[in-house]
Amino acid sequence: MEGPNRGPALVLIPGQGMTWDSFARALPRLVSHFQVYAVDVHGHGGSTWTPGEYDFPTMGEDIAALLADVVGRPAIVSGNSSGGLIALWLAAYKPDLVDRIVMEDAPVFSAEWPRLRDDCYVYQVFEQVSRSLAGPDRDLAAFFAGLKVPVERGQRLWSLPKALMASIGWVASVHEALKPGQPVDIPFFPPAMRLVVRSLTAYDPQFSVAFLDGSACRDFVHAEALRDIGCPAMFMHADWFRVGGDGILVGSVDDDDVGRMREIVPALRYRRMHSGHMIHFYRPDAYVEELLRFADDESCAASPY
Repeated sequence: MEGPNRGPALVLIPGQGMTWDSFARALPRLVSHFQVYAVDVHGHGGSTWTPGEYDFPTMGEDIAALLADVVGRPAIVSGNSSGGLIALWLAAYKPDLVDRIVMEDAPVFSAEWPRLRDDCYVYQVFEQVSRSLAGPDRDLAAFFAGLKVPVERGQRLWSLPKALMASIGWVASVHEALKPGQPVDIPFFPPAMRLVVRSLTAYDPQFSVAFLDGSACRDFVHAEALRDIGCPAMFMHADWFRVGGDGILVGSVDDDDVGRMREIVPALRYRRMHSGHMIHFYRPDAYVEELLRFADDESCAASPY
């Protein structure tokens, strides 16, 4: 999606499993201030599937080609989750194409191998994607029914009970069987679940497999990329917790990861936000406000909070 030219170029990169329209709630305000380019990463939405090429250097080169050939000027690149890692890669290795970056709850350090396998709840989600969706018979009902729901002191990753998730998966599977090849869009689903289901039906599960085997981050060391950043950078940090206090990480990064990032990049702007992982979806107004302040601030000094 390309918007009208009303200011600086802004490239929006969704996270794993999501499509460009996950930014729909933020777009009305963003297009008033920027020339917005919202993209689908390969393996998602309307983009082609390229199994075997879902690593950050390859994905970074893809977005770099878009920046050079379509955008045509240095852009603000804002990426959620894995999209934030693409933004980091671009800032480090394609600096002439990037004005500044926003890493929206990106799994900096936590997506690296073997930590992803050993320390992160999302690895179990990737395993469930592989079991239920990567074979010849995609089974959305089995995917949702098999998802575990970590809870810690009342906090949970999913707001829906397991029984309801199984029902949602069954309805989605019926829709997919009746209308093969069409995105599953169920209007009466809760908004977040409607978005997840619609996006998953246009998602290549091999993208998740690349994180299961560690190939996604090959030739991409996060600490080295952070040291090579020459442009202003911001990190938006959504909610997170550890199961059992010191157990596996449920969320993108923890406070130790943030401390490590800020040690490497002292001028990193940091914003802790009470939100789900897709801040632009759950808190679009707060996301836009922070992005506007960052775009207008020439000092970009590290935040005291």
